[in-house]
Amino acid sequence: MKLDFSEFFEQYEALVAEVDSVFNRVVDMHGDCVSCNSGCSDCCHALFDISLIEALYINHKFLEQFPFGEVRSNIVEAANTADRLIYKRKRQLYRDSMKGAEPRELLEAMAKERIRCPLLDNEDKCTMYDARPITCRLYGIPTNIGGKAHTCGLSKFEAGKPYPTVSLDIIQDRLAKISLDLCKAIKSNYKELPGVFVPVSMALITNYDEEYLGLKEPKKKGA
Repeated sequence: MKLDFSEFFEQYEALVAEVDSVFNRVVDMHGDCVSCNSGCSDCCHALFDISLIEALYINHKFLEQFPFGEVRSNIVEAANTADRLIYKRKRQLYRDSMKGAEPRELLEAMAKERIRCPLLDNEDKCTMYDARPITCRLYGIPTNIGGKAHTCGLSKFEAGKPYPTVSLDIIQDRLAKISLDLCKAIKSNYKELPGVFVPVSMALITNYDEEYLGLKEPKKKGA
């Protein structure tokens, strides 16, 4: 059965358009503070996860843009390498949490992790720039998540000064709703699926088939 996510991809693209519009408005107001430019790949080494709808979207665009060929093979190889590194880092963070590390310490540790995105080419440019996740699109301007402000370390925004700030909590809520509505529409058997977050590397190499999405009845023991 061919799965059609076009309705939900359109909703996601509408949200992306809003995000891009906000980014451009901040650039218009404070362009001297934004350091984003072609060839800068600082945000392309950050460790972060993306929502289900983003993962499905970038996976779809990857297969569409690179159905075969050397570039596809190189990206898959890089994604596998990055995914193994991310797994090791997350396992260490998990062990630290079991030893009593504070959640804030863990988040700060994760923010300092540097793993090269598999979509970066040899010139440090994104091979799927138009389909990049929302986190990438907002990296260069002030954002707020859980009451804590963030901005790119290469930017020139000054601490203590008021700037337009994007609430990532609101955006994540909207992404969560699209993911939930999608799972309801396809009648997934996995209740936890809408809340699954994965790195870009895993999204690229995952086979989002009926089994992964919970559209098949679980196999009975002994079957």
